Amino acid sequence: MKEATISGLQATWEYTEAFIGEDDVLRAAAARGAELGAVPIKPGGGAALRFLAATLDARAVVEIGTGCGVSGIWLLRGMNPDGVLTSVDAEAEHQRLAKQAYTDAGFAPARTRLICGAALDVLPRLTDGAYDLVFCDADKTEYGEYLEQAVRLLRIGGVVAFDNATWHDKVADPAQRDNATITVRQLGKTVRDDPRLTATLLPVGDGLLVAVKTSMS
Repeated sequence: MKEATISGLQATWEYTEAFIGEDDVLRAAAARGAELGAVPIKPGGGAALRFLAATLDARAVVEIGTGCGVSGIWLLRGMNPDGVLTSVDAEAEHQRLAKQAYTDAGFAPARTRLICGAALDVLPRLTDGAYDLVFCDADKTEYGEYLEQAVRLLRIGGVVAFDNATWHDKVADPAQRDNATITVRQLGKTVRDDPRLTATLLPVGDGLLVAVKTSMS
C-alpha cells in the first residue's frame, strides 16, 4: 500500500511538472545550463514564477542567480510588458548565455539588466522597497542573507521566492546535516515565523518557498 501511495505521488508530481511544460527556447537554455552546472529551475517552479509575476503585474524584479536564463524567461513572460528584470550572477559566461536565451525568447535588451558580481556585494546597492518580486536561486548557504536583502528590497505586497526549498528531498530528512541542507531547512523556519511575511511552501520542482511582505516590521 505504501509503495502504491509513493508511486501515485510521483505520478502526480510528474503530471504537475508537465502541466505547463517547456517550449524549445526553454529546453535549449536548460540544456546549456546543465552543461555548465547551472542547474535550472524545473518547469513546475518556473510556471509558478510566471504566475507570481503575472499576479503582481510585476514591473521590477530581482533575480539572484541568472544561470543560463531559464528562470529569467519564466519571470519575463509573467511580468508587465514594460517591466525590467535585474539579474545578478557571479559568472559572466552564464550571463552571456542568458542574454542569448532572452533574445531567443523575443525579449528586447532593455527588458533585462544583468549585473555580474557576488550577490551579497551587489544587492546592498539596490534601492529599498523598489521591487515587486525577488527570486533567489544561487548559493544555498547564503539563503539567509538573501532573505534579509529581499525583505529590504520589496515593497509591501511584494513577494520573495526561493528555489530548491526542499533541496533534493534532503530538507525533510533530519539525518541530512550538510551545510546547504541545514541552511535551507533553517530558512524555511525563519520565513515561516517572520512577522513581516506570510509564507507557504509549494511542492513544485525542487520546492518553491514563497512569502509576501505584509509589513515593514
